[in-house]
Amino acid sequence: MSGKREQRLKAKKTRTFRKRLAAVITIVLIIVGVVAVYKFNSGGTSPSLTDNVVLFVTSMGNITIELYDDMPITAVNFRNLVSRGIYDGTIFHRVAKGFVIQGGDVTSKGITVPPIQDELPNKHSNARGSVAMAKTSELNSATSQFFINLNDTNAAKLDSNYSVFGRVTAGMDVVDAISQVPINPGLSENDGKPVQDVTLTKAEIIG
Repeated sequence: MSGKREQRLKAKKTRTFRKRLAAVITIVLIIVGVVAVYKFNSGGTSPSLTDNVVLFVTSMGNITIELYDDMPITAVNFRNLVSRGIYDGTIFHRVAKGFVIQGGDVTSKGITVPPIQDELPNKHSNARGSVAMAKTSELNSATSQFFINLNDTNAAKLDSNYSVFGRVTAGMDVVDAISQVPINPGLSENDGKPVQDVTLTKAEIIG
């Protein structure tokens, strides 16, 4: 009996050790992931929370975006991608008429952006002119892609999943013009890639 009891105790200790080891590994991976995102976005410098105005120079006109101070993860990620020129030369690859225009896909430049944590529940709404992070159906999967909402009815469908980090303050007419370009249907007849590229020539922080 004593031998069996000793074996059970030993097995229990082994299971406990493995659980603790798994917990430690998980914590380490989370820390490594956070550090990787920080280094990628900031280049090793502390991100500024004071530069809140971004100018998009596009092939169809200029768009000005105000970033929200109370979205530190999402807004800082976006701001630092802008400051590093990551978005320059990308396209608005999706136009969903009456819904959103979407850009920020940097894979064509050979760039991989680490995912960031969702900032939910939303402090702001996916109303017309708001800017939010695009992502997959998975939690915390947003990287560089963003979308600009075209109407106020999006809020009911999007607010629970997509973090709003800014709003268009000038150039909404340009956003509307982009939303009307001819597209090659993809997800639906009214949702696809523009026939002719709409280019985000340059994104820069202006204030």
